Amino acid sequence: MGQSETTEGSRALGQRGLNARRKSRQSRRYYSLTAASTVLPGLGLIPTRRRTGIAILAGFVLTVLVGLGWALAKGVTSSVISVGVSRRALMVLIPVLVVGAIIWIWGIVTTARDNMPEGTRGRPKVAMVVFAALASLLIFAPAAQSVRYAVIQRSLIGNVFDNLRPDGAAAPGEGDDPWAETDRVNIMLVGSDAGQDRDGIRPDALMVASIDPQTGETVLFGIPRNLQNIPFSPENPLSQKFPDGYNCGDQCLMEYVWTLGRDNADLFPPDVNPGLVATRDAASQILGLKIDYTTVVNLEGFTQLVDAMGGVTVDVKERVCIGCKIEGGVVVGTTGWIEPGVQELDGYRALWYSRSRAGSADGDFSRMRRQRCMVGALLNQVNPTSMLMRYPALAATLEDNVTVDIPEQDLEAWADLVLRIQKGGSIKSLPLTNKNIDVNRPDYDKIHEMVQEAINPPKPTPKPTPSTSKTTTSTTTTTPPTSTTTTNGDELSDITASC
Repeated sequence: MGQSETTEGSRALGQRGLNARRKSRQSRRYYSLTAASTVLPGLGLIPTRRRTGIAILAGFVLTVLVGLGWALAKGVTSSVISVGVSRRALMVLIPVLVVGAIIWIWGIVTTARDNMPEGTRGRPKVAMVVFAALASLLIFAPAAQSVRYAVIQRSLIGNVFDNLRPDGAAAPGEGDDPWAETDRVNIMLVGSDAGQDRDGIRPDALMVASIDPQTGETVLFGIPRNLQNIPFSPENPLSQKFPDGYNCGDQCLMEYVWTLGRDNADLFPPDVNPGLVATRDAASQILGLKIDYTTVVNLEGFTQLVDAMGGVTVDVKERVCIGCKIEGGVVVGTTGWIEPGVQELDGYRALWYSRSRAGSADGDFSRMRRQRCMVGALLNQVNPTSMLMRYPALAATLEDNVTVDIPEQDLEAWADLVLRIQKGGSIKSLPLTNKNIDVNRPDYDKIHEMVQEAINPPKPTPKPTPSTSKTTTSTTTTTPPTSTTTTNGDELSDITASC
């Protein structure tokens, strides 16, 4: 009897050992196959649902191969951009991401369910369920974020950019280089001071970016808001009232042209913004450049933009007052100061750094230099990773505060142009200030010459060096051309030179 009990006990222990090893194998199988379905959709399903697993895996591999082939043929950067700037492509991408994520997660859950060891209870079962949930989350989180960004981007394109190209604007063509037939593209940048306490719009900042599409070389021209004797072209309806230009002294300044156009809206076609059209025409006549496109930024939204970017670092050259204004020749309302030195500015302080003109000896001209500095600082501090993380806030700010008349269908070509500027081009700046022009009696022929020299600088001329002996071959040294724009500090220079 005792021997029989011993035998039965040995058998029970052996059976428990076999069960433990079998459960261990089943657990390893569960985790490995669930992980396989996480790494490659459908892979872990093949042992239990062969056809379904192979179909899902094959579909995924085929999609990846097609995508890689297209990206390699078009270029990885260009292919990503072409999708990101096309509302139609984004509309296709969104359901593809959703359906793909659902199938992938279904494969993970089904793999886990098919391979859950029978009789698993307690902590082992909880651990397995948590593992499957985390594996599903690894797919769901990036897919959901990608869909979110795609929806935001599609909305941004639809609300910020136009459907029609401005009449006569330089346009990209077809082919590998859409800008091959374009000599130059000029964009007017308007910083609008529109607000609830203001009547209409007065450009607080007015610049024109002139871009060489072949090289990416860009020159940014700053137009002072207190410029007088504003010329109008014969095509501008305002020339009917002001045939000799807008020339009534300090009551007829560049900053009032937008309001002037709005107040005479009956002279303009009904389907245009008269203030914008009038300002664009005036800027074109001032610089002697055809303005192709315009971008209008609400400066109140500029605060949100800088905050969304995480702030901006600026080397402040002079003390700038916050909250200040000039009344009767006296600076009043100062609530704080931006001190000289390297400063990390939030949106509020960055706006005052760019707008404040009280307390400075140069007034508007000092502000123009600071605006140029701010543009350069923002461009230099753009970090793709940081921008991607902050993109929802950035997109919301752009959607609410920026309008651009570049048509949607041209965005891919424009993205290519921006890459050329970033990779090979330089951004220079030439502000028109009291140090290089007379804002009260401007010589527009001189201004046109300055502009042309800035965008088409003369090539360096070789200067012969006398030979030291009869047998020594004479050599030449290259000397840079003398620029007519280098006058008293506000010369053609890198955009960050004023910082």
